[in-house]
Amino acid sequence: MRNGILILSCIGLLGLQSCFDPAKPNYQYFPNMYEPVGYETYQETEAFANGIEAQLPVEGSISRGWVPYEYADSNEGYEAAKANLKSPIASSEKNLANGKELYGIYCAVCHGKKGDGQGILMTREKFLGVPSYADREITPGSIYHVLMYGRNAMGSHAGQVNASERWQIAQHVMQLRAELVK
Repeated sequence: MRNGILILSCIGLLGLQSCFDPAKPNYQYFPNMYEPVGYETYQETEAFANGIEAQLPVEGSISRGWVPYEYADSNEGYEAAKANLKSPIASSEKNLANGKELYGIYCAVCHGKKGDGQGILMTREKFLGVPSYADREITPGSIYHVLMYGRNAMGSHAGQVNASERWQIAQHVMQLRAELVK
């Protein structure tokens, strides 16, 4: 009985297989997977309303991982950041150590290792008038803002250091300032 069912099943499967023509499949569930449509880079397409250009993102949307910065690149924005902007990262030895390392890479050449404005570019007279941190009323918010946009002769460092690294540098600068003011 069992062998009979097995033999009938095999005959049935062979019968179905004999009707199959690989040149003309009976039915395709996803035809584009079998016969893909070829697209050329930058070709005209009807996928976008304006031709080959990509569509703009939805208004108000932000890129993943990007946090909008609310302060304008102006004197008013600087003063607002100085007064209101607070660090979202905790003050810790790890953050201070990272801030010190980043400061040595990006800041010490002008501002000096101690923050006294006597970096190697200052002593070689490549840049003059680099201020000491002791002579400025600075806050972590103002430091972050200057790293973000730059100020006076100092350019922006937003392309070199990310947001958390800017806060780590600000922690280290505040530590240097405290040592200079003593």
